[in-house]
Amino acid sequence: MTIRAELCTTAPYNLTRFVDVAKLPTQWGEFQMNAFVELEHNKEHLALVYGDISQVDTPLIRLHSECLTGDALFSDRCDCGYQLARALQNIVNEGAGILLYLRQEGRGIGLLNKVRAYHLQDDGADTVQANERLGFPADMRRYEFCQGMLGYLGVKQVRLMTNNPRKVKALETAGINVIDRVSLQEGKNPHNENYLKTKASKLGHMLDPAFIK
Repeated sequence: MTIRAELCTTAPYNLTRFVDVAKLPTQWGEFQMNAFVELEHNKEHLALVYGDISQVDTPLIRLHSECLTGDALFSDRCDCGYQLARALQNIVNEGAGILLYLRQEGRGIGLLNKVRAYHLQDDGADTVQANERLGFPADMRRYEFCQGMLGYLGVKQVRLMTNNPRKVKALETAGINVIDRVSLQEGKNPHNENYLKTKASKLGHMLDPAFIK
């Protein structure tokens, strides 16, 4: 199989390189899985596209940072896996949309450090304190390179599924017009109540007080 590697050389879409595309059948429907490489850090990311986005002026999208424990191992310590499932279902319900799956485990600290952070949380630290005690900022994730992925797909304005104002600001700073923010509140359970409250109180996530009560 021939692997394509394409780089749009017109700024500002030259932050990523498109590699190839393949079908991804899921329980929700069939997506097109577009593979990209983020040039600065050589990280691999995916754009899961459902339907014909060329026929949608403002597609529904989600920026979803990788969470192995939540997405693949069904952890209840966070809401990530729940949000991933709901976002994919919402996109299918819309008839067209995009989920960017971003390789930024543990808010950017990586899987092994995430386990260390979980250990600190087991001992009483919240999610922000744990990262900081390990010597990291509370959130190391970046989103400006998403412009290259969306630009390659021909998307300039979006409806963004998120509770995180940093994602809205990052896309707008990168030149992607966020027409609407769509709340994505899923997966509250006894194991992540404090995690959700910390996201709201320390990271500014826009969560309904009734949801995190």
